[in-house]
Amino acid sequence: MTTLLACSMALMLASISEAAGPSRSDRTDPLRQASGSIEALVGRVAQSVVQVVVTGYRPATFDPSRTDVALGRGRSFGSGVVIDSEGLILTNAHVVAGAERIDVLLPAAERGPAMIGGVTPTMVEARLVGVATDLDLALLSIGVKGLPALPLADYDKVRQGELVFAFGSPDGLRNSVTMGMVSAVARQAEPESPIVYIQTDAAINPGNSGGPLVNVDGQLIGINTFIRSASGGSEGLGFALPSALVALAFPHLRDFGHMHRGTIGLAVQTVTPLLASGLALPAAAGLIVSDVAPGSPAAAAGFVPGDIVEKIDGTPVESLTLARLYLRLFSLRAGETIRFKLKRPDGPFTVDVTAVDVPHACERATLVDASATLVESLGILGLPVDAGLGAQLRISSGVVVAVRVDRPHVPDGVLAQGDVIHAVNGVAVATPEALRSAVDRIEQRGAVVLQVERDGQLTYVAFERE
Repeated sequence: MTTLLACSMALMLASISEAAGPSRSDRTDPLRQASGSIEALVGRVAQSVVQVVVTGYRPATFDPSRTDVALGRGRSFGSGVVIDSEGLILTNAHVVAGAERIDVLLPAAERGPAMIGGVTPTMVEARLVGVATDLDLALLSIGVKGLPALPLADYDKVRQGELVFAFGSPDGLRNSVTMGMVSAVARQAEPESPIVYIQTDAAINPGNSGGPLVNVDGQLIGINTFIRSASGGSEGLGFALPSALVALAFPHLRDFGHMHRGTIGLAVQTVTPLLASGLALPAAAGLIVSDVAPGSPAAAAGFVPGDIVEKIDGTPVESLTLARLYLRLFSLRAGETIRFKLKRPDGPFTVDVTAVDVPHACERATLVDASATLVESLGILGLPVDAGLGAQLRISSGVVVAVRVDRPHVPDGVLAQGDVIHAVNGVAVATPEALRSAVDRIEQRGAVVLQVERDGQLTYVAFERE
């Protein structure tokens, strides 16, 4: 009887177990598989991610709109990604702004808890190869070859909601990774900015700048560039420069040290409902010309602010994504022709415009020697105008403002990165030393008048010396 009861209980328990479904270990298999896949992905990608250590004048902020201001001399940290196994590394321009020396901490094989006496990461000095300030990109070269380069993703295949991973060194914490999704495929940081970014909620913090944002295939879909945050930390609003712009910029920085591209001198923006209402435009107007640079190919072709763009190279603007539109305009080369169909009150207007070279006066890939370039009285690090740059300027000599240094005695907004100072109180200056001496000779409360070339236009900047 006892044996019969025991058998019955065993059968009943077996039935209950079957009815309840798979065992706990079976139920967690998909999670374990997903976790294992992520772990393998992170292990692969991490071998292409480096920490960038900068000695020099630290950027005051990670906001790309303020990359020209420095706090003071010291060390700062950023991230970078191997873009070519020949020892080429991409990072953000603001990471290396004001650098006197750049070192790169190479990845170490760390797949678990750090072990006492474990592998010590290798630090090597890097050379600054090229800078594209408008894209906030910089290219470094190290004397180490064979590091795995991350492949670039096809930006056209990036989709809102897809899983992504942000790698880097947030707050100097090397070899960190966070997970999130693509919040938006093409986001303008500012309405007037022509650059679009991938927005993500993967945690990005200061120090992540220059690191890669990758998809589940381990492909680079963007370079982590900046965050929007009231607290200074991650609030789920991170922005990465898309892989399409990275692919466009990399060969230019490698071959020329700057973006060797063309321009037609035209600025366009999308017609919002509010804009359409205020200007009495159709809601589906698409694009409106907001600015035409004087003397530019667009000006010569007859463009005027207020023109409505209907087609570009035969493609209706409503068929273009915002990212593709700006990539087309940004990737122009000198001598290349682009065709526009415009709509005006007096009828349609079709015109071909040929691009010319964009001046790249302020994108020289140069490390800063603070002892020779610091002009304390103006709060700047300056570089002398060389022959190549001088040929592009209205006056062929002067001092370029490479970086602004935060100094309380210098009026805010007097000078900006990229300004060229030609003279002080009517006396020409050609070197940072001459500039420093000229200003230092002016007594306290004396008038300082700088002749400055800014965006191709000469102007006088005056202030009282404190």
